[in-house]
Amino acid sequence: MSLARTERHALVRTMSEVGPDAPTLCGDWTTRDLAAHLLVRERRVDTMPGIMIPAFAGHTEKVRREATDKQWSHLLSEVDSGPPKWSPLFLLDSVANAVEMFVHHEDVRRAQQGWEPRRLSTEVQDQLWRTGRMFARTGYGGSDVTVVFERPDGERVTVRKRGPRSVVLRGEPAELLLHAFGRDAVHVDKEGEPSAVAEIDGSKRGV
Repeated sequence: MSLARTERHALVRTMSEVGPDAPTLCGDWTTRDLAAHLLVRERRVDTMPGIMIPAFAGHTEKVRREATDKQWSHLLSEVDSGPPKWSPLFLLDSVANAVEMFVHHEDVRRAQQGWEPRRLSTEVQDQLWRTGRMFARTGYGGSDVTVVFERPDGERVTVRKRGPRSVVLRGEPAELLLHAFGRDAVHVDKEGEPSAVAEIDGSKRGV
């Protein structure tokens, strides 16, 4: 089973456990809001432009809010079933949804008290390492600092080259990917000039 499918099912289980009104790391969204976002993203083609283009965001948000009125169990069931065959994401599920489901699963987990990083297999960490390096190129676009990722085994890679100042971010690939996506609830060590680290921390991260 692909990482996208595994994380999708795990995300739905976690949302079911914490309930529809639990907080997430997605601003003021509850788990119900997040589930509605995932559903609309995969089943309403007309809302896709609004995810990336501000001019169309109003329509996307309107449809998402309407989806929150669905019965909670039905909403979770539809998210769990994945994109339908007529969805543009159906054939791209394993590619387009691996990071989406992983990050949002952690958005739910890490918004709850007492969270700890999950123990992920080496295979999953390797996949997140490859993906995280790719997304980090744009994820740190809000700063003028060179960013280096380093895994616990010492492997490192420059994920964004920008100017003479640099910051080394050390952690498991899952933690580094989440940091690149703008999440602060992560276990990441940072090395660099204080001003450079502060700029990374204060910059707009994500894609």
